[in-house]
Amino acid sequence: MRLTRERLVDEALALLDAQGENGLTMRALADRVDRQVSSLYHHVSGRAELVELIRARLVEEMDTSRFEAAPWDEALRHWARSYLQAFAAHRSAITLLATAPLRDHSTYRMYEVVVDALVRGGWSGPQAVGAMRAVESFVMGSALDLGAPEDFLTSEALPEDVPSMAEVLGRGTPEPYSARVTFESGLDALILGLQAQVAGRG
Repeated sequence: MRLTRERLVDEALALLDAQGENGLTMRALADRVDRQVSSLYHHVSGRAELVELIRARLVEEMDTSRFEAAPWDEALRHWARSYLQAFAAHRSAITLLATAPLRDHSTYRMYEVVVDALVRGGWSGPQAVGAMRAVESFVMGSALDLGAPEDFLTSEALPEDVPSMAEVLGRGTPEPYSARVTFESGLDALILGLQAQVAGRG
């Protein structure tokens, strides 16, 4: 099969999903595509560029279209959900991208759309960037939480000195504690807090 940058990103994401951040090496990627390591450098300059291509691929799945016309809070909520969905299938990418210097142009363009919309909604520039980053941090943590076992909270493992938790969890661990539901609950709280902040400056 012909080797292209597009295929390299596909295979790098698959390798990242299977082996985690430490498993994403140029050697492992070359083995995966059945090529010599040197041949990869015809398509990317190295692992750092590959990481940014992975970032750009995930950004393609993050929907900023609502920022054009919808109220900023509605658009921010929609963007957060699409952001979560992008990382849900590639949780190993979270720490990789969060700790790598941002160089990808498409990510900066996405940020520009979000910040512009927040400024139009009444935020100052620095406050808009801060609000965007707060949502982004919350989403990344929530994406990691999607990998937690369904029985992460269970009454069976509770010590005796946490009676309030025992009372609640003794009723079982129903849907309200699932990662998806707690994401929506947390997103509601975050958006309400941001609405209160911008209203207080009006």
